[in-house]
Amino acid sequence: MPLLAITANVKPTDVKAFVLDFHKFAMTTLNKPEHAVSVSFDYQEHFSFGGTFEPAFVLGITSLDNLTPEQNEVYSKAFFEYFQRTLGAPDHRGYIRFDDPGHAAIG
Repeated sequence: MPLLAITANVKPTDVKAFVLDFHKFAMTTLNKPEHAVSVSFDYQEHFSFGGTFEPAFVLGITSLDNLTPEQNEVYSKAFFEYFQRTLGAPDHRGYIRFDDPGHAAIG
């Protein structure tokens, strides 16, 4: 694992290509093997952020063992830059939620 779930109000021209590109970016950024990474993308046309419909996203990352405050800061910088480049959503137009549920909570 990790599991990465993106919700955005920007729909890429080719959603499948975007998801595959993000998958590769995520596995490299999180230093995880390709077979262990899962990505979902949910386009929500009516998703508002900060009271507007300007490009925005929310990213949830669930992963085991590699989510520390120091690493999360590094990951956040990389993911914010990625979404700025690919979705046109600046870093003040998104949130990233990190979750390490522990081994006992994963089956």
